[in-house]
Amino acid sequence: MKQTLQLKLSQHLTLTPQLQQSIRLLQLSTQDLNQELEKMLLENPLLELDEPTSGHQGSSSSVQTEAAPGPAQNEPADTRVTDSTTDAQTSDIDWFSSVAAPAPSSTDDDTDPPTVAAEKPGLRQHMLDQVVLLRLDLRDKTLVALLVDALDENGYLTSSLDELSEALPGELEISVDELRIALRHLQNLDPIGVGARNPSECLALQLGALPADTPGRALALAIVRDHLALLAARDFVRLKRLLSCDDARLKEAQALIQSLNPRPGAAYAADEARFVVPDVIVRKQKGVWLASLNSAAMPKLRVNNLYADILKGGRGAPASQMSQQLQEARWLIKNVQQRFETILRVSQAIIDRQKHFFEHGEVAMRPLVLREIADLLGLHESTVSRVTTQKYMFTPRGIFELKYFFGSHVSTDAGGACSATAIRALIKQLVAGENEKRPLTDAGISEILGKQGIMVARRTIAKYRESLHIPPVSLRKTL
Repeated sequence: MKQTLQLKLSQHLTLTPQLQQSIRLLQLSTQDLNQELEKMLLENPLLELDEPTSGHQGSSSSVQTEAAPGPAQNEPADTRVTDSTTDAQTSDIDWFSSVAAPAPSSTDDDTDPPTVAAEKPGLRQHMLDQVVLLRLDLRDKTLVALLVDALDENGYLTSSLDELSEALPGELEISVDELRIALRHLQNLDPIGVGARNPSECLALQLGALPADTPGRALALAIVRDHLALLAARDFVRLKRLLSCDDARLKEAQALIQSLNPRPGAAYAADEARFVVPDVIVRKQKGVWLASLNSAAMPKLRVNNLYADILKGGRGAPASQMSQQLQEARWLIKNVQQRFETILRVSQAIIDRQKHFFEHGEVAMRPLVLREIADLLGLHESTVSRVTTQKYMFTPRGIFELKYFFGSHVSTDAGGACSATAIRALIKQLVAGENEKRPLTDAGISEILGKQGIMVARRTIAKYRESLHIPPVSLRKTL
């Protein structure tokens, strides 16, 4: 077979490094983008932040435009009972003395102590601070502290006393009766309800701490001890029959139980606040809704002119490396600019399609899919998906992720369509205005919407209701 040479032309898509970077930056959130830029600023000396009003450049605080203040650094609770007991034994109970160690004082009278923001103590530390003050001998205090280490984040003792006793070393000779006495001491501490082994015991502890003449206390104790499941199921007819009470007394006891805290330890959990910096701001100007980029979310990058000028007359390997870094800096600046321009275009297209939402709220939300925006702007559907993920829009009605404006739809009698967001808003309105003694069923809501021309099946109503965290009809019924 004779070998020959042939020339063939073909087209294929190649992802250049610049295109790969553009795609990656497009899908990042504002916080992730700033972290990525901060890393690149450290690696590339030819890239810097443009901060004309600042006295220095390259500050990491100016890169981080989406702040998330850290939680109080509380010591995590150690739930391993065996380890805690072993530590107490081997150190001759010195472990316990670390609970209330005094702070060191300064010997310099002229020096003021530094001002430090007070940290919120965690549940474990809060309980141990009280254990120190108990009028008990060292062994009993240690047993109470051991039970503190076995509490979960809600303040419940999830392990039984028998299990705790078996987990302890035998040479300590700690009986279940001793643990039971230690548990009674623990349950007398603040917050009331900590140390309970189930919700019924937790609520009973809180009711028992109330004055004996509290209205509804006796009936509430009977309910939480023996009939809490019936109360949760709103089976008021059976409750009245078992407790021999009328509607007024049962309603009084129910209100008292609802005022209690079934998770007393949750108040001491560390809270982490996350702040969203919107990428786009929406305003109404001369009767038209317009989008504009949020300058606080846009990092201002530029090429370092000093290094760029030095590079012009340089030669050799170092100059070649810096030329590559200069090109990378220019690519990054261009890709960041293109990222925000694409976000602005997509946001404006969404606003044009959902202008009735900005005028009238959720009930006026129209059905919208990613392909509709992609076809309008000449973009790929995957690009629109990246743009609308973890990007936020500040509007007069609140801050929304761009994804919020997209959703499925349900057909109407008139041949049109109603968005799922609008249907959820209608469900919330119907539930908010229902008769609490005879709340609407899912079938009833479906029938009401059907009369308005929106054909929604009962199972769909149930799905939307659950997504709104609205309980079923049996749990919404009141006396």
